[in-house]
Formats: sequence, structure tokens, C-alpha cells
Amino acid sequence: MNKKGKNIYIRPYTLDDVESMLTFELENREFFRDFSPLLKDDFFTIKAQSERVNRTKRRMENDEYYAFGVFLNDSNELIGNISLSDVIRGPLQCCYIGYSLSKKHNGKGYTTQAVSLAVEYAFKELRLHRVEAGVMLHNIASMRVLEKAGFHKEGIFLKNVKINGKWEDHQHYAIINPDD
Repeated sequence: MNKKGKNIYIRPYTLDDVESMLTFELENREFFRDFSPLLKDDFFTIKAQSERVNRTKRRMENDEYYAFGVFLNDSNELIGNISLSDVIRGPLQCCYIGYSLSKKHNGKGYTTQAVSLAVEYAFKELRLHRVEAGVMLHNIASMRVLEKAGFHKEGIFLKNVKINGKWEDHQHYAIINPDD
């Protein structure tokens, strides 16, 4: 799978990406700290990134979790991550979307493109009915990304996710498959 947008494309990670993944994570470690769960130092190793690729491949095969790298069209540089997690089948047919983009590429519309491509994949390939997202209340840029990609606000989830060691409230968003 390779979904191409105007400036970026998304595709599943392979073991060939491990060094780029580690570089991306190390370069953005401080930048992501206020928006991410606490990560142990051993996450920032080649071994951990290799395990991440293999674990994700198994989870994709089991229809549980889908993770993609976000790459620039012109240089193939890895600039972000995007995932569809907690896939639920049966009567719900939904998942959560999560994403991160390198500090040096923020504000260029790449995240909105990546979110739109991942949602398209969720609806057309995975045949999901709904994609949901949660955003910390102070992360206005991420809220704008979701709104530009067609998500709507649904409410606030109190003390929803432990971010950087602290339980954070999240604005809940969703987008519904227009073909359902």
C-alpha cells in the first residue's frame, strides 16, 4: 500500500526504514515529549525500531493496528508517523487515528494530507464506518488538522490519556464514512 498526496505519501514501514525511523524519533524527542506518552530510553534504539516494524506488520495482518510512515514525495525523507489503532469490527467498525510530524515540517499542510490519506484508506480499504481522534485541549494546531480533514467535535474526554506522565483531557473528534 502506498497512498500519494500532493506533497507527501504514506506507506507501511519496512525494515529498510529502521535507521530513518530512529533518526526521526531522536531528532524530535524533545518536540514530541509534551504530546506523547513517556517513552523509555530503549525505544530510541535500532533494535526497538526493528521490533516496532515487525510488531506492526503482525498487527496489520491481524487487522488490529495500521501504522505508516509519512514521506516527502520529492526526496522520500521520512517526516512523520500516522496510525489507525484499536480497530474494532462487528457493529462498531471504527478505529482511532494518531499522528506526529517532525518539528521542521510542521505548518506546511503535510499532516492534513497524511490524515486525509489515512482516513481514505480506513474507509475504502478497511471499510470502516468511523475514525475517531483525541487531542489535548491546548493542541490547537492538531485540532485544526482534524477539522481541515473533515472531522467534527463530539465532546471532551476528561483525564483520557496519560501524556508525559500526566492524565490529560482530550477533545474528541470523529469522521464518518460518507459511503455508509
